[in-house]
Amino acid sequence: MRTGFRGWTANVMLVVTLGLVGCATPDETHYSVSELVGPTAFHGIHGIAVAPDGKLLVGSVVGQAIYSVDAKSGAWSELIGPPDGMADDIAFAADGTMAWTGFLTGKVFLQKPGGAPMVVATGLPGANSLAFTKDGRLYFTQVFLGDALYEADVTGKQPARKIAEKLGGLNGFEVGRDGRIYGPIWFKGQVAAVDPRNGKVEVIVDGFKIPAAANFDSKGNLWAIDTAEGALYKIDVKARKKVKVAQLVPALDNLAIDALDNIYVTNMADNGITRVDAVTGAMTQVIKGKISAAGDIAIAHDGDGTLHLADIFTYRQVSTTTGAVDTKLRMYQDELSNPSGIGVGPRHVVLASFSSGSVQVIDRKTGASTAMLHEFKVPVDAGETVDGRILVLEQGSGSLIALDDAKGEKRTVIASGFNWPVAFALDDKGFAFVTSGDGTVTRVDVTSGAKVVVATGLAGPEGIDIAPDGQIIVAEAGAKRLSSVDPASGAVTVLAEKLPIGLPSPDGTTAPFLTTGVAVGSDGTIYVSSDLTNAILKVRGD
Repeated sequence: MRTGFRGWTANVMLVVTLGLVGCATPDETHYSVSELVGPTAFHGIHGIAVAPDGKLLVGSVVGQAIYSVDAKSGAWSELIGPPDGMADDIAFAADGTMAWTGFLTGKVFLQKPGGAPMVVATGLPGANSLAFTKDGRLYFTQVFLGDALYEADVTGKQPARKIAEKLGGLNGFEVGRDGRIYGPIWFKGQVAAVDPRNGKVEVIVDGFKIPAAANFDSKGNLWAIDTAEGALYKIDVKARKKVKVAQLVPALDNLAIDALDNIYVTNMADNGITRVDAVTGAMTQVIKGKISAAGDIAIAHDGDGTLHLADIFTYRQVSTTTGAVDTKLRMYQDELSNPSGIGVGPRHVVLASFSSGSVQVIDRKTGASTAMLHEFKVPVDAGETVDGRILVLEQGSGSLIALDDAKGEKRTVIASGFNWPVAFALDDKGFAFVTSGDGTVTRVDVTSGAKVVVATGLAGPEGIDIAPDGQIIVAEAGAKRLSSVDPASGAVTVLAEKLPIGLPSPDGTTAPFLTTGVAVGSDGTIYVSSDLTNAILKVRGD
């Protein structure tokens, strides 16, 4: 609150002119744009597979892309970009055909060697994990947004055939030598075998916290990861026993095993790939990032200038002096639910998650989570007023609401009628400034609810904050620029252009998919989260 990487160099340094839109002012101020953090590879990585050429292919749902990674050097490149590249899981057939799942779009893609991507299944949100049989049949599952096992028609001519449902979340799986599907049952803490002929489930091993994926090595050993524990296990299928081989970090998502039985594990919170020696358990970091998927940012003007980041898979803090990144809460390790919006008040940090419909309140002093509140209508931003009221911006209802009690059970609508609201900023005079998808910034009296449109005609305004001189700073993601709005006249001044912001939203999702955050320090320095390069930008005037 106040809230990939095509053609973008590692060290961004732009100089742009401050001027009214359409004309320059007599005393021009120049703004330099540099990177405080980043860029970071990927936007949270999930599925992983070993390609026929030995490269690692990893998929990102948020980044809507499939990336190729060199297993030795960690060098990477984008293989398939948005929107078709969204991949929660990736699999290869014996002939080199690649398949992947579009988790949010509900599509399953297939690409033959040298061919173009084709859709072989659609209309199945939550399309998650998949694997080929030796003879080229393709199985896939729905998890989280559904719960079923299917067989896809690899020609794409017929709808997918449902095999079984209500399995408990059959996640990253593989087809065994006996033709059964071996994989984790996410919500039951089990690794099981599923017979694709009749959907019969046989539990192999239980007692996991949250098992996320399972694969076989060349010797027939089954390996599985526990995302909550952050551990890699070797499973003896016949003996029905598991042995921990390596202790990694929570938020593991998937694994792949190469021809030499090296095990590669992805971590969505760190954009990391770790190679594990199957014999010794020794671990080697192939690649790792400081940020997972940069969303909204906020800064407390009464504090030490620390930047707070809603990082989708983590809640992180960033030093505005050094750029050092500190992970405060991590998905599957701590209480956290995919934060996308964030605000900092006198006592609390408040996180909003549009994907889970939740708002989390964190004590600034202790760092402890004091409340996880649910049943909001697509909350995109949240914050705390100077007098301690928690406010939530709901995109689903187009309303700014206040929580009237600590448990969030009593809620009051302060103002409504916003057209696709995105973010808001609070000043010290009792006003909230709200950006909306219709190109407006609206001032709201948080006591009376009175609304006044301050600015119109902005291009996809998202993150917003109030500068020390009272000017409103807005990220116009639709035009890839940072602008200043005069709260009295509504005049718009462009501060910086050609910024790496404006990640497109996947089909069927709301805009913005990932908020471009804006925060202004007490010295006037502006910070912007880049949803394209996964970085934190620093904008300063001379």
